[in-house]
Amino acid sequence: MAETNPFENFCKQLDKVEKFILEEDRKFIEILKYPQRILEISLPLEMDSGEIKIFKGYRVQHSDIRGPTKGGIRFHPNVDLDEVKALAAWMSMKTAVFF
Repeated sequence: MAETNPFENFCKQLDKVEKFILEEDRKFIEILKYPQRILEISLPLEMDSGEIKIFKGYRVQHSDIRGPTKGGIRFHPNVDLDEVKALAAWMSMKTAVFF
C-alpha cells in the first residue's frame, strides 16, 4: 500500500469542497494549496559518542487570509515537511472558523 502524503490529502479535500463555495470565493482554494512561509533548519549536534548527527526542523505558516497563523508541532524523527505543512493548514482552517 502506498504511503499517504498528509498535505496532498489536505489539497484533495479542498478540491472536494470547492463546489460548495461561492463562485467569488473559489480563487482562495488555489491560494490555500500553498503555504505562505516555510522555514527549514538543520541542527548539527555532537552526541555523547562524539558522532555528529543532523536534526531537521520545520516551521510552516500556512495562511493568514482569515487572521493570525498558528501551526502544529510534532517532535519525532519521522516527522517530515509535508506533515508539518498539513498540520499548519488544518490549524488555518480551525482558526478561520472562530475568527
